[in-house]
Amino acid sequence: MVEQIRKTLRDSAPARWSALFIVSFTMMCGYFLTDIMAPLAGLLEGQLGWSRAEYGTFTSSYGWFNVFLLMLIFGGIILDKLGVRITGVGAAAVMVLGAAIKYWAVSNVALRGQTLFGLDAQVFWASIGFAIFAVGVEVAGITVSKIIVKWFKGKELATAMGLQVAVARIGTALALGFSVPIAKAMGVIDVSRPLLVALIGLCIGLIAFFVYVVMDKKLDASEASESVETVNPEDEFKISDIGKILNNRGWWYIAILCVLFYSAVFPFLKYATDLMVNKFGVEEDLAGLIPMLLPFGNILLTPLFGGIYDKKGKGATIMIIGASLLIIVQALFSVPGLNSWIFAMVLVVFLGIAFSLVPSAMWPSVPKIIPEKRLGTAYSLIFWVQNWGLMGVPALIGWVLDKYCITGQTVRDGLTVNTYDYTLPMLIFTSFGVLALIFAFLLKAEDKRKGYGLEMPNIVVEEIAEK
Repeated sequence: MVEQIRKTLRDSAPARWSALFIVSFTMMCGYFLTDIMAPLAGLLEGQLGWSRAEYGTFTSSYGWFNVFLLMLIFGGIILDKLGVRITGVGAAAVMVLGAAIKYWAVSNVALRGQTLFGLDAQVFWASIGFAIFAVGVEVAGITVSKIIVKWFKGKELATAMGLQVAVARIGTALALGFSVPIAKAMGVIDVSRPLLVALIGLCIGLIAFFVYVVMDKKLDASEASESVETVNPEDEFKISDIGKILNNRGWWYIAILCVLFYSAVFPFLKYATDLMVNKFGVEEDLAGLIPMLLPFGNILLTPLFGGIYDKKGKGATIMIIGASLLIIVQALFSVPGLNSWIFAMVLVVFLGIAFSLVPSAMWPSVPKIIPEKRLGTAYSLIFWVQNWGLMGVPALIGWVLDKYCITGQTVRDGLTVNTYDYTLPMLIFTSFGVLALIFAFLLKAEDKRKGYGLEMPNIVVEEIAEK
């Protein structure tokens, strides 16, 4: 009877896909807040007086606590020690707290002009709120990754991870496409209004995760009578296992590939709307709609490529193709004479394909390299390495724009703002793609030496492992 109950949960397609949808919704709310400020760089400059360097500092604050205070690593250890329920609820609550501080800072114009630790007080507190939020959303991300492995191991693992990414990217798409219209709603420009909408969404996401907690308890209860050998691996993690992860060359190749690839995409999205305005001449109200094509492409393609990995394999090859496509797109963005908005749309579509290829194969490959009992910490360490890029690259791009790329000034919506040449920033993004391609080849070579099975179908590999 216990075995039958178990099969109605993990082995029941409606149960596992429902669990996936719930946690994916929470992540969608998180990604909406993550990218809600990306289209507002021009309005922040015009309404609040933020320079591109200050915007870059604010954007880079995403990694402050995760990188320097090692919060992501601690989050991974907590996840492996205490499980997905406690960690997930805590992470969602931290997201809400950080978003609330960020909204308070941006909406409080009295802070502007004051100085804290060498930064404008408004920028400082907005950055602190974003840094706190980032701890929550990144720990939530590794928690959701482990949840998916828990429910889909031996089944449609890559497809499930692809769908989770797809749903999360809806949040990114909505942020890019509707942030400026929300800020300009009711005839009065207010850059804090989109943040309030995002904060409300995060509160709903926190409530949704409590629903998942109920499902997770039922899953664990249905397996309570299993033997000691199959007890939940969360109880078996030891701190010394960190060293075993760090000594794994395949893990390092994935981690470095991750930071390089995401450094060429996520920071790009932070400036993509401004790029469309300055290089391609798109109206500010519509400029976010072009970058929005990228996450919408992810919604369709990431699960598709994940399904191919599940059934056909070729995970390392998929990552090589994605990195190659990234290089081509970012290089074409840097060509000065190519400034048609139609051309920009085509490039964003192909960037979306690249951004679907690499994550669809990269994240499901980690469980093939790292045992499940270390998986939470392994993901957290990858995210920690990734956060160095998410912290440093936006600040670098903001500094480069202010230092080398100002071409003049113009008036938009009655506000005087600078104009920028994005050739140099796009070349920087291209260089990250080149390095990512190198490490994708190194990963494929390491897989051939160690036999991790990255080129094998997921379902077949898991079935072999269970026999």
